[in-house]
Amino acid sequence: MRAFMFVLFAVLSLPAFAACPPEGQSRESLQALKLLKFTVPDAAERQALASGLLDCLGDPDPVVRDGIAYEALTQWMRADQLDVEGLRALRDRLYAMLAADDANGFAQPFAALTLSEIARTDRLKPWMTPEERAAMVEAAAKYIESVRDYRGFDETAGWRHGVAHGADWLMQLTWNPVLDRAQLDRSLAAVATQVVPEAPHAYVFGEPGRLARPVLYAAKRGLHSEAEWQAWFTALVPRLGEASKTYKDPAWLARRHDLMAFLMSVYLEADQSDDAQLKQLKPAVVAALNTVP
Repeated sequence: MRAFMFVLFAVLSLPAFAACPPEGQSRESLQALKLLKFTVPDAAERQALASGLLDCLGDPDPVVRDGIAYEALTQWMRADQLDVEGLRALRDRLYAMLAADDANGFAQPFAALTLSEIARTDRLKPWMTPEERAAMVEAAAKYIESVRDYRGFDETAGWRHGVAHGADWLMQLTWNPVLDRAQLDRSLAAVATQVVPEAPHAYVFGEPGRLARPVLYAAKRGLHSEAEWQAWFTALVPRLGEASKTYKDPAWLARRHDLMAFLMSVYLEADQSDDAQLKQLKPAVVAALNTVP
């Protein structure tokens, strides 16, 4: 609850979003900046532009949203070109984006994807307090549980991909060695809700493989026994729905498709890995597969 209240306070304390392109920029100037590989020598100017580009994460044009805003933010974070206070400010603005209306369905998935990059910075060079990190685990879990827009790629609009982007965020968190067992379990519980979603939707944009990643990184921690993993995977099967609808209902069939794709994704990764903790997942996955109708 304290972690949730921390996120809520951050969201309510923020001003309204500005427009895209940011003040002082145009689409042409942003495209020119991309040609320069997003080189902005002045740190203060770079941070101001990073903040301004957050609003472009909801732009309906994929060239601006994905090809400029997200790419620029990712490049600066991966090059360690944004300081801690700048990262903290970006994070809180992104939390606010998750809480805001998103009629076009772009802003929230790209906010989640950008938050995965912020989580990555903390994983590589810790800067969040334990309370902030706990709040982010809860925010990521709540986001992926909330996704009901299952649109993926559109030839005109580009990507939305809320489930996959939320899974990427959880992956970066579960990969962080400072997360405790309870935080890993919270992440796994959130993943389970989308492995077999309530909505009758069959994934076709690689979502099961992306959902497998946070599970794999949680397994690498070695904090769960083989029996616990078997219980977790087997508990996914009842999410298929009523036994009376087995092979007789399109929604049931869609859920079975999603579950099988997820289980096979995890099995393949575990089978090809030399990591003993990942190989421990194989019998657990097989046990679950044996209970799928």
